[in-house]
Amino acid sequence: MSWYAVHTRSRHEDKVFTGLVQKSITTFLPKIEVWSKRKDRRKRIMTPLFPGYLFVDMPCLDNQAKLDVLKTFGVVRILGKPTGSAPIPVPDDKIDAIRRIVDSRVEVQNLQYPHVGEAARIVDGPFKGIEGTVIKTDYDKDLFVVTIELLQRSVAIKLDSSQIEKI
Repeated sequence: MSWYAVHTRSRHEDKVFTGLVQKSITTFLPKIEVWSKRKDRRKRIMTPLFPGYLFVDMPCLDNQAKLDVLKTFGVVRILGKPTGSAPIPVPDDKIDAIRRIVDSRVEVQNLQYPHVGEAARIVDGPFKGIEGTVIKTDYDKDLFVVTIELLQRSVAIKLDSSQIEKI
């Protein structure tokens, strides 16, 4: 069996999953349970482990099989080599590892912290909505120092990881 990663349009994973299942294509959409990010209430929701991606199992990848996948609403492409059109299969052991993570129901967090020199946006606290540049990080202490241009002067602010996001 050969698994392939399929890139979907933003937030179309469920629609693509349904479309592929209706075409009798074996599909795997790994989802995890996370806390919603709403201000007024908190609840647990199911969200894709890999936003924008799902996996299809295709024993023989001929042109017709590729076309069936690519013609599904919401599908962007089947991941492969950048220069060629040949999709690259995902090893079965990787799919099994993903299944074990999903089945274990451990809390998984997708973290994309900005690195030094990268642009970042403050998402919480008194400076919410302001953008700046990360000048120092301390991942062990969960702290970031962001410089913000105010009136052509730099102001450095210490933030914790929950208050900052990568742009």
